[in-house]
Amino acid sequence: MGKFIISKRKNGEFQFNLKSSNGQIILTSEGYTTNAACNNGINSVKTNAPDEDRFDKLTAKNGKFYFNLKAGNGQVIGSSEMYESESGRNNGIRSVQANAPKASVEDQSK
Repeated sequence: MGKFIISKRKNGEFQFNLKSSNGQIILTSEGYTTNAACNNGINSVKTNAPDEDRFDKLTAKNGKFYFNLKAGNGQVIGSSEMYESESGRNNGIRSVQANAPKASVEDQSK
């Protein structure tokens, strides 16, 4: 099962990574000013991940593929790594959909 890991950046912001059951990071958040806001972001991922329409499938300028997960209001709540292929990106989306809804939360920011 997947796991959300909350950490604190050097600038004091909180962020989370969603890791799949094999330990690979499959989604990374933006920075949040408070731990509570970061937890709200995690809850938003859990709510929105099952909905295929919440994922924007994108191509970077360097030709690599990635995705953003958006909330109902259109705000980006998480971004993927860069993938070499579209199929890799699509597998990443499926992994987020499978892992996020029931993922545990581990707070390493303290």
